[in-house]
Amino acid sequence: MAEAEARRRARGGGGAARRAERSAVSVDTARFIERNIPNLEILNDEALEIIEHNAETVLEEIGVAFTENPEALKRWKDVGADVQGDRVHIPRGLARTLCATAPARFTQAARNPERNVEIGGKSMVLAPVYGPPFVRDLDGGRRYATIEDFRNFVRLGYMSKWLHHSGGTVCEPTDVPVNKRHLDMLLAHMTLSDKPFMGSVTEPSRAQDSVEMCEILFGRDFVAENTVMTSLVNINSPLTFDATMMGALEVYAAANQASIVSPFIVGGAMAPVSVAGTLTQVAAETLAGVAYSQMIRAGSPVIMGAFVTSIDMNSGAPTFGTPEAAQITYGVGQLARRLNLPYRSGGAFCGSKLPDAQAGYESANSLNVALLAGVNFMLHACGWLEGGLVASFEKFVMDADQLGILHKLAEGVAVDENAQAMDAIREVGPGGHYLGCAHTQANFKSAFWRTGVLDYKPFETWDEEGARDTQALAAARVKKLLADYQQPGIDPAVNEALSDYVARKKAGMKDSFT
Repeated sequence: MAEAEARRRARGGGGAARRAERSAVSVDTARFIERNIPNLEILNDEALEIIEHNAETVLEEIGVAFTENPEALKRWKDVGADVQGDRVHIPRGLARTLCATAPARFTQAARNPERNVEIGGKSMVLAPVYGPPFVRDLDGGRRYATIEDFRNFVRLGYMSKWLHHSGGTVCEPTDVPVNKRHLDMLLAHMTLSDKPFMGSVTEPSRAQDSVEMCEILFGRDFVAENTVMTSLVNINSPLTFDATMMGALEVYAAANQASIVSPFIVGGAMAPVSVAGTLTQVAAETLAGVAYSQMIRAGSPVIMGAFVTSIDMNSGAPTFGTPEAAQITYGVGQLARRLNLPYRSGGAFCGSKLPDAQAGYESANSLNVALLAGVNFMLHACGWLEGGLVASFEKFVMDADQLGILHKLAEGVAVDENAQAMDAIREVGPGGHYLGCAHTQANFKSAFWRTGVLDYKPFETWDEEGARDTQALAAARVKKLLADYQQPGIDPAVNEALSDYVARKKAGMKDSFT
């Protein structure tokens, strides 16, 4: 009964929902980015054709493994692949033909329609860090993440102006059983924010739980006709598609929900050390994964992904912000556009243990590369630390602040009459200054991007205020955002139905921490 009532309210609104929306604090969130700048293309047509040819050769001659998934093997055999054991050999051209039904651009709905995002084309959607088991802040240091840490990250994401998406597993809440934590994480995204979010992929039944909770939040009919989740499906590189991730993809594709089909590439370990060789493997893996999604449901939304890093050949540790990773990111963008698919890559990547200069350099390199590479969905856009092992509260707000620069750069350069500023140049003339001229007075509020974290005060003022470094400034920003946070309004009946669903699901399972 509660679920039915919740769906009715989700479809038709209701007085309580309208009152809740009116009383909610309005948080300023920028619209997703629409690029007015060209993509950087580093590969010529000949290079792209070589890589695509080699990728098709990999699929045909070497094949890809679909492990512990007999249904997947049967599906591949039915469409004409040569299946030998769990190895699928895909005839040249078959995967590309299957990929052709995937949409080039789609809308992911948020529960607040003003925060819907469009993924594909010239758009760019920014989502936070995903997956770290540890968190770090200035007061508590490095520690295992808890569900309250997770909720605070969701709150910060909701309060962040330049972040369009609430993300998914912003950190792993290790104080909640593995088989139940997805329910708490989804509930947090659905109730503590009204931005779009991601579903669970750690087990097919958890993906199904994600769909069912969305049916409560949005209404069953709405979910059947709209994409309300974009979820991460990693390929077990090299060339292996495990049953867990593919099972989640099967659930989402059948429900017309989006999946990011993404190889997990650490150059030199999970892919060749050369850029061209890695691009070949990425192309082969994504072709097979996207094709499989279309075998489940032709036309289901899917994103071609690439998580890319290299490896330090002395220590074996992953490295970030490197030129080779940039070249691969640019190259995969070109391959995705040739396939007419949305593209996921990039993030505020770094290997640093602290939100320090190393973190800043590496993250800035990665963020700007992603913008110029034509990325449509950027996971890990803020909060990433220590090679993805740690979600940092201070780095979350530092990165989220810098995402405003991507918005500004993506606008391109205006040349309308106001931007030409000829009236200002005439007014000031030789030897004057522009501070008091009419054009400056009319435009100063919006002329330049402004940071919400970094310090530009005179030395004396900075020193008097405690000589705080960037981490200290970010820690203060975290506290202010969390203090100012107010939960966005939600229909009480929907909220109750979601809580009931989570409680019933949890009650029906024994705790498991493995």
